[in-house]
Amino acid sequence: NKKGASCSGYLPSSRVITETLSKEFTYSEEFKTQMQVLKIDENFLKDSILQKGEIDFDKSKAQQQPCPQYLLISPEKNTKYEITFEKCKNKAQFLTLKKLK
Repeated sequence: NKKGASCSGYLPSSRVITETLSKEFTYSEEFKTQMQVLKIDENFLKDSILQKGEIDFDKSKAQQQPCPQYLLISPEKNTKYEITFEKCKNKAQFLTLKKLK
C-alpha cells in the first residue's frame, strides 16, 4: 500500500477506490478491447486512472446486489476516462472503458 493512501480512505469515493484496488481484477471483453485500443495496461489502470479517479455516485448503482456498480471518472478535473465496474466481494469486474474528448 502506498503511503498516505489510508488518510484519504474516509471519503466515500476514496474508500470505494481503495477497496476496489485490493480485489482481483476481471475484465469484460469490451473492456479488454478498449484497453488494447487505448494502449492501457493494468498498471496504468490501477496507478493512474483509478488512483486519480472520482466515483460519480449519481450515475452509480451503489445499492445494486450482489455487486454494486460504479461509474468512475478520471482524473477528477479535465476528465479523460470514464469507467464502469462492479465491486464484488472478492473481485472487481471492469465493464466499460471510454476515453473522453
